[in-house]
Amino acid sequence: MKVYTKTGDKGETSLIGGTRVVKFDDQIETYGTLDELNSFIGAIRDYKVDKETEKTIIDIQNIIMNCSSLIAADDDFDVSKLPQVTKENIEFLENEIDKIDNDLPQLTSFILPGGSSVVTACHISRTVCRRAERQALYLSVNKEVNPLILKYLNRLSDYLFVLARK
Repeated sequence: MKVYTKTGDKGETSLIGGTRVVKFDDQIETYGTLDELNSFIGAIRDYKVDKETEKTIIDIQNIIMNCSSLIAADDDFDVSKLPQVTKENIEFLENEIDKIDNDLPQLTSFILPGGSSVVTACHISRTVCRRAERQALYLSVNKEVNPLILKYLNRLSDYLFVLARK
């Protein structure tokens, strides 16, 4: 199988299910931003993070891939065939946030992003995550979007914030 298909040369691409759309379609913009988010989160792993954080980040990256595939499906595709985002995924993030937050000093002011390369990578990931959440919400105005995706992205930006503080 070749990497290039030449089917997108005129500015269109296919959703999962085969529907052709322009490359700036809201679905494409949303899962494209999720792809960008996944790449930035992957960069966090390139720094010397502890093994537990590394495992959590890999789990998160897999869930983002699930979000992307669900967003990329056309209206006629049976999304039950795809990996899902679950309440357990959200609860996992909440537990991770609580574990990290319990060991941090109480916030008394706003935090400026930066301080080290890994902290900056967390903050960049957090801001891209918030954009992905906004785009998914915007998409949900005209297309059904699993509300668990929106919740997951909301929690993920919180996780990335506390991870940056850690």
